[in-house]
Amino acid sequence: MFNIYLNKNVVKEYKSSSPFIYNNEVNSFAGEIKSGSIAKVYTYDHNFVGLGFFNADSKIMVRLLTDKDIVINRSFWLERLALAISHRENLNLTASNALRLVFGEADLLPGLVVDKYADILVCQFTSLGMYNLMEEICSCLVELLHPRGIYYRNDTSVNAKEGIPLTKGFLYNEFPTQVLVEENGLKFYVDVENGQKTGYFLDQKFNRDNLKYYVKGKVVLDCFSHTGGFALNAAKNGAKEVMAVDISELAVNTILANAKLNDFTNINACCCDVFDYLREEEIKDKYDVIVLDPPAFTKAKETVKKAYKGYKDINLQALKALKKGGYLVTFSCSQHMTLDLFLAMLKDAVSDSKRICQMVDFRIQAPDHPTLLNGLELYLKCVILRVLD
Repeated sequence: MFNIYLNKNVVKEYKSSSPFIYNNEVNSFAGEIKSGSIAKVYTYDHNFVGLGFFNADSKIMVRLLTDKDIVINRSFWLERLALAISHRENLNLTASNALRLVFGEADLLPGLVVDKYADILVCQFTSLGMYNLMEEICSCLVELLHPRGIYYRNDTSVNAKEGIPLTKGFLYNEFPTQVLVEENGLKFYVDVENGQKTGYFLDQKFNRDNLKYYVKGKVVLDCFSHTGGFALNAAKNGAKEVMAVDISELAVNTILANAKLNDFTNINACCCDVFDYLREEEIKDKYDVIVLDPPAFTKAKETVKKAYKGYKDINLQALKALKKGGYLVTFSCSQHMTLDLFLAMLKDAVSDSKRICQMVDFRIQAPDHPTLLNGLELYLKCVILRVLD
C-alpha cells in the first residue's frame, strides 16, 4: 500500500465531503504506486484522511472507502454489501421483483452497481479498483443472496475512462438472458445482455406507478419509451389510449411484445424521432398526458448549455401538444442538469409556449437508488405540470 498527499489547500474529510479526490487535488506520492489498488490518503500536513481505490489514469484519482486505517478484506466487502441489501429489504417492495441492490458511492461501494431481476443479478464494475475485485464481489453476492446466476456489464463509456476492458458476460452460472420480471403488477421481459444499463431503468419504478393519479380515461403519449414502462403503467391504470414513441425499432418491438404479454390492446407504438413527432401539426392539442423521459442530454459540464436547449425544445413542443387541463410528466436524468437549471428551463419553456401551468408534483428516483448527500448532485428530477390555459 502506498501513500498519497493532497495539495495544501485541499480540505478532505471522509464523512463530510465528496468521496472523490480528483487528480488536480493530489500533491505527491510515497511508495510504489499501482492503479486499481488501495492507497492511503493524507492531507498536505500528513494527517490521515482514509483509504481509497487509486487510478492514475482517471480524473477521479481516488474513490474513498473508509476513514479507518484497517485491512480491507472479504469481511469488509461482506459487511458493506449486507448493509446495502438490508436497505432494500426494509423497503419491502412486494409489487416488484426487480430492484437495485447496490448503487455505487451512495452505498459506500464506489464503482459497483448490482441490480436484481427476479433471481438473476446483473453487476457493473465502473472503477478499476472494484473491477479488480470482480471475483471476490461475486463470491460475496452468492453467499448473501444465492442467485440463480450473475451477469456483468462492463460495456459503458465510464469503463473506458477507467481503463477497464469493455466486456460483458456470465460471472456465475449461465442462464437465458431474457428474464421475465414483475413491476407494479405488470409482467415484462428484460434483456440483461443487450438492454440499456443493466437491462432496464429501475430508478423509475415509483414514478411509473405514480401515473395512476393522472391517466384514467385519458389519451397518453409516452416519449423516449424504451421498453414501454410508462406506457404499460398508463394502460394498467385505465388510460383510454396510449401512444409510445421511440427511435429504436428494437424498443418499439419490445413495447408491443410487453403490451401483448399483459393483454393490453390500447397501446400503439411509433418508431420515430421524438423531436420530429412532437412537431407534427396533427398532434397539437391531442394528448391529456405526455411523459418525457429522455436519455441524459449531457454527461459533462461542458455540454450543459447545449443540453439546456434540447430539454427546452422537447418540453416546449410537448406543452403545445397538450390539451387544456392536461399534464406534462417531465424528467432529466443528468446530474449536470441541476435542479435549479431544470426548473429554469421549464419556466422558459412554459413562457415560450404561451401557456399557463401549475407545478403539481416534484419527484426523484425510487428509494432503492439513494443519493449520497455529501458532494454529489441529485441526478433524476421529475416535475409534473398541469396546463391551465
